[in-house]
Amino acid sequence: MTTTPRMPGQPGPEVPVYVISVAAELTGLHPQTLRAYDRIGLVRPGRTGGGGRRYSWHDIEMLREVAELTASGIGLEGVRRILDLENMVTALRMRVAELEEELAVTQFAHEQAVKQNQQRNQDKNLPAVRATAGTTGQAITVWRRSTRGGHI
Repeated sequence: MTTTPRMPGQPGPEVPVYVISVAAELTGLHPQTLRAYDRIGLVRPGRTGGGGRRYSWHDIEMLREVAELTASGIGLEGVRRILDLENMVTALRMRVAELEEELAVTQFAHEQAVKQNQQRNQDKNLPAVRATAGTTGQAITVWRRSTRGGHI
């Protein structure tokens, strides 16, 4: 499906503004065909207070896609299934994007927690103690506190 850029002040693609005669002209379909597609649920235009159909730009694009599919020999039930599957794919892609974002946030939080934990563990080292004055070595003993109850 293609999306047409909108001009400022123009209604969004989901706003039902086109009457059935305009929708028919924009799609190249007969108004009776549009009514039939509405009856079987392929496209659901908005309704006015008096019950008149109003099509959005999104509806127009859907009607064009239905016309293209039927022109290629696919029956209306096949078209419905294709549209349902396309909608499912779109929803799944959006869910994958949400999960990827959530994963990135979780990974960042995990990395920060690991860094903080490493910093805390470094701070838990006891001070270095030089060997006593009477010894000749340059040895330094470093003690580290263990969270397991013994020395490391």
